[in-house]
Amino acid sequence: MNGHAASGAPSAWVQRWAHLVPASVRVLDVACGSGRHARYFAERGHAVTAVDRDTGALASLPPTVTACVADLEGAPWPLPGQTFGAVIVTNYLWRPLWPALVRSLGPGGVLICETFAIGQALYGRPTNPDFLLRAGELLELCRGLQTVAFEDGVLDAPPRRVQRIAAVHAPAPGAAHRLEPGAVA
Repeated sequence: MNGHAASGAPSAWVQRWAHLVPASVRVLDVACGSGRHARYFAERGHAVTAVDRDTGALASLPPTVTACVADLEGAPWPLPGQTFGAVIVTNYLWRPLWPALVRSLGPGGVLICETFAIGQALYGRPTNPDFLLRAGELLELCRGLQTVAFEDGVLDAPPRRVQRIAAVHAPAPGAAHRLEPGAVA
């Protein structure tokens, strides 16, 4: 768990790219844990669905967040046919789930993901390669989406090895996404 997760603060990566998420679209927080990102997007006025297998963690979410108890690794995708304007995934990797996550993005939908990569064992858990991205793997998992930003490396405070991406599903032809939040001039 990183410092942001432990404190309940949203990931700096998620905050940095949240401006890509259009106002009032539905947001899906996958393997939400304590719900720090579900709360963050709910406070920004989004209808949020938070999925996790931990009923206790889901019970602590505000009533404005739709909680969905699901075993994402041992059961079918719990939201078949539903699409969202944004899908948020942090500190979680279950490769068989990726096709469902990409299908869950509606047109113009934004995927914001940050999770551990090979080399994390030097800094702490997780250490199981089944839960660590291989070099360039996150880009491969997001093939077909327009990558707005991608990083792969070691972060400080606390140190951890991650890959992270902000990507958009089927953006409008010629659409450009602002790399920094702010009004269009």
